[in-house]
Amino acid sequence: MSRAVDGTKRNNRRAKILKLAKGFTGRRGTNYKAAKDGVVKALSHAYVDRRDRKGDFRQLWIARINAAVRDEGMSYSRFIDGLTKAGVALNRKALSNLAIEDPAAFKAVVETAKKALNA
Repeated sequence: MSRAVDGTKRNNRRAKILKLAKGFTGRRGTNYKAAKDGVVKALSHAYVDRRDRKGDFRQLWIARINAAVRDEGMSYSRFIDGLTKAGVALNRKALSNLAIEDPAAFKAVVETAKKALNA
């Protein structure tokens, strides 16, 4: 019996890889061997970066809060310490949005933190 070399399983597998490599530059987008390596690397980066995104956003929120708190004459660490002592349970995302969208309310939160530090 002769050996089948142009089966659909292999073609489908290669087509799937090349579809994932669509948009890659040069040989990586058209050549199966190069595309396979590129897709493996891209998918591993995508996996890791989905987890890194959480830390990136937290870093952004902290930078925004720090900038807003410095305008009130306070450091970020003292502000967070004051909120903890005051028992205010607002996360950094909410504090960042508050600082941007409602500066008056954020100022009230800063005053609460200052009172808790002085007490």
